Amino acid sequence: MVRSSSSQDFRLQAPPLDETAFLIDFDGTLVDIAPTPDSVVVPDGLLETLRRLRAACGDALAVVSGRPIEQIDHFLGDIPFAVAGEHGIAIRHRPGGPIERAALPQVPQAWFAEARHLVAAWPGTRLEHKQGGFVLHYRAAPEAGLPLHKAAEAWVRDTNGAFEVQTAKMAWEIRPAGVDKGYAVNILMQSAPFSGRKPIFIGDDVTDEDGIETARRLGGIGLRIPADFPNPAAFRAWLAFLIEGKS
Repeated sequence: MVRSSSSQDFRLQAPPLDETAFLIDFDGTLVDIAPTPDSVVVPDGLLETLRRLRAACGDALAVVSGRPIEQIDHFLGDIPFAVAGEHGIAIRHRPGGPIERAALPQVPQAWFAEARHLVAAWPGTRLEHKQGGFVLHYRAAPEAGLPLHKAAEAWVRDTNGAFEVQTAKMAWEIRPAGVDKGYAVNILMQSAPFSGRKPIFIGDDVTDEDGIETARRLGGIGLRIPADFPNPAAFRAWLAFLIEGKS
């Protein structure tokens, strides 16, 4: 992987845009982390940058997020050609196309009941439901991180590997094993307009590591904030630099 503090130095070593597919995380990568998911702000100029990037790379632009696809649509509209949501559980290959969902094991209802009891016992924590599992957020109550993690580990321990606890930023996600951002990258890269291109995956969190590793395995590049860009603003500036002079 190329690491450089200079966008220009990196660009000289990156594939030409007409040979590249971009697969980009949303929270903490395209936009800054916010106190709550609903309070995220799309910075001025980002939508136009993404429009131009999609045009320059022949539509090979995807957002790969932990959020549901509907939330990405709310913030970005139809600007990304493809969207993978819920860490790869849901994939839409083209604007307006059907959403494909991976086959998932059933989450025990007892887990949801226990999770609701836990967040009620720890003020400031929050339960987020997802299609294949749920997330325990503790950003507003850091002291709850350890007990929430112990509970999550206890739930998945006896599932014969069907579920796992995934670390996120101030959160624990209980989710099906084997369906992750790497899975999404692999699926997206099999069909047009992504196939035949070198993937560049960019993320900022532990949940992005599978996407990063898969992009590299497919002969592309995996980048992570803050290792390769100090913050989302620097990454957005790099994207703008890449398309400078492009239509």
